[in-house]
Amino acid sequence: MTEIVLMSDPRVAAVPVQECGERLVDVRRDNSLSVDEREWQDSAGAFAHLRKGVLDRLLKAQAQLPQGIRLLFVEGYRPPSLQRRYFDEYATQLRADHPEWSAERVRSAASRCVSPPEIAPHSAGAAVDLTLGDADGRELDMGTHMDATPEESAGACYTLADNISDQARSNRDILGAALTAAGLVNYPTEWCSQSSS
Repeated sequence: MTEIVLMSDPRVAAVPVQECGERLVDVRRDNSLSVDEREWQDSAGAFAHLRKGVLDRLLKAQAQLPQGIRLLFVEGYRPPSLQRRYFDEYATQLRADHPEWSAERVRSAASRCVSPPEIAPHSAGAAVDLTLGDADGRELDMGTHMDATPEESAGACYTLADNISDQARSNRDILGAALTAAGLVNYPTEWCSQSSS
């Protein structure tokens, strides 16, 4: 397996971030995507917003999928306060489970599943969590539940994990191929997380 560069890596933080001026759009306004509202955490439905270019890429990926399979959109934009809460909660759990770990090791381990708030692409509307569903919106087998951690899934949350079923592997391959062809990049520690390239 090739080296996985985590979001906490200083090389990632060194990449300059600039506002692109692209507007955030509500993916629910266009019925092209199935939207799973499990992340609906605010009255404005922030989770359902993405940069227009990311939505365009998702629609291109959707067109690449085999008949009867659809993208199931789970979460896009994440307010910075929510990103901070997710990161802090996971880091707190890791610290409790591993009191011998240094602060840097906890930060690195937490970044496997939640981006550090200061660089999180979700907080820019430039990342999306999604899965595959059938024509009726029922989730397909992807080997783990959405947002599974390495600890709870024995590493099966990693995109290239080998401890998943053949069907789950096939579904991950279908998802990955469609998203890559559309110009999206997978975060390799989470099969469900994509960002614009």
